[in-house]
Amino acid sequence: MALSVEIDSGAGFCGGVIRAIGTAEKFLAAHPSRNLYSLGAIVHNEQELSRLEGLGLLRVDSIDDPVVHKGSTLLIRAHGEPPSTYRLAAEKGVGLVDCTCPVVLKLQKDIREAYLRVSDAGGQVLIFGKIGHAEVLGLVGQVQGEAIVVEDRTMLSDLLSEGRIRKDAPIEIFSQTTKDPSEYSLVCDFLCQSVGGTVTVHHTICTQVESRHRKLEQFAKGHDVIVFVTGKESSNGKVLSQLCARANTRTHTVGSGGEIDPSWFRPGDSVGVSGATSTPQWLLEEAASRIRNFAL
Repeated sequence: MALSVEIDSGAGFCGGVIRAIGTAEKFLAAHPSRNLYSLGAIVHNEQELSRLEGLGLLRVDSIDDPVVHKGSTLLIRAHGEPPSTYRLAAEKGVGLVDCTCPVVLKLQKDIREAYLRVSDAGGQVLIFGKIGHAEVLGLVGQVQGEAIVVEDRTMLSDLLSEGRIRKDAPIEIFSQTTKDPSEYSLVCDFLCQSVGGTVTVHHTICTQVESRHRKLEQFAKGHDVIVFVTGKESSNGKVLSQLCARANTRTHTVGSGGEIDPSWFRPGDSVGVSGATSTPQWLLEEAASRIRNFAL
């Protein structure tokens, strides 16, 4: 009995990643003899990075890399960068192709304004996010490092116990745009219950990401097996694959179609193929095609 396979219509690149990759492709097509340097991975997917490298998009991990010299062009990816990156580029005479996601740009602005509001009163800005994540580094850089990053409720509890978060001054909390909405809600509830000062909660998770969580859970529950395709370095991929696993215990996470094992399936299974906001459509289609070709 054949397997039925459905690709999740909500899976694949988010708007910010689509915009960044499209911009990179247009630049490289218009300048066939030049490389474009991406400051960090433009997308956290190894196969897509390899495809783009073939077009001339080369990754550098620092603006101080020797290949980034006067006259070269540097791409700022959707995650955004702190103001220091822009200053260094101007000093070095490096051109910029700025692909910061508009949602992230607004969040950067909101954090700068919040810092001005609370700093005179001895207050603090908190960011719910992953320490060291590119977007978070860019957000913290908006206030010269004067923001506290909180990864989860346990970490928040420890920071409060240690006195690193003041309980008697205003606090404004924001979220990295790609975090789990339910986790952010738990952190904010705990914060509000734990402090005596004024807490302002900003809802800064991308609406596309937020709706994705709800729909993905329904998709996972609606199939016998889920194959989730994501790059190893994708923070969003880890969050979404874990969501699938909670909703459907027969969830398998892979980096590409070549990692899919026929033993995961039973005759007549309904299989759902999904992926992270950094997973290209062609990888989802490759995975679905491989599953359809299995003879059970």
